Amino acid sequence: MIKRYASRRLYNTETSDYVTLEDIAGFIRDGREVQIVDLKSGDDLTRQYLLQIIAEHESRGENVLPLGVLTDLVRSYTTQAQSVVPQFLAQSFEMLRDSQSKMMENMTAMNPMSKMPGFEAMQAQQEAFLKAMSGGFPGWKPPEGGEGAAAAEGTKDDDLDTIKKQLAELQSKLNKMS
Repeated sequence: MIKRYASRRLYNTETSDYVTLEDIAGFIRDGREVQIVDLKSGDDLTRQYLLQIIAEHESRGENVLPLGVLTDLVRSYTTQAQSVVPQFLAQSFEMLRDSQSKMMENMTAMNPMSKMPGFEAMQAQQEAFLKAMSGGFPGWKPPEGGEGAAAAEGTKDDDLDTIKKQLAELQSKLNKMS
């Protein structure tokens, strides 16, 4: 549990130290559940801080949410559709998690490259990338037996761009092989 003091500083009660928004984002990417509570009032501030983390990433050019999606989200707050939007988003992310897991399983099972030297390292990078991209989705786990699970644990924001670039290069090579 993270407690927010009146000074707006965030305190991790598990490790007895102060944390930043980036630390909290890292906890979430690692699959940990996070709850942020105001020390004085006891109010749950988790949603507010998660939105702030998303806003900071988007403002740094790490655009995950297309402009149309953001526009539709704003509209949903002012229309009757508001009641179906959370359900739709939850189902969409559930489908994304399932697709990512199946993709990783298929890459291992059907990929002729799986016998090539260095494939396990590439798979570890892809698993780390998928974990970084979907670490905030509750319940997502890399496929069983993945060699990259340990490598994914150490993934940091700095490595994400490198992993994205490597993944794009590998995808390009796979497309050329097809």
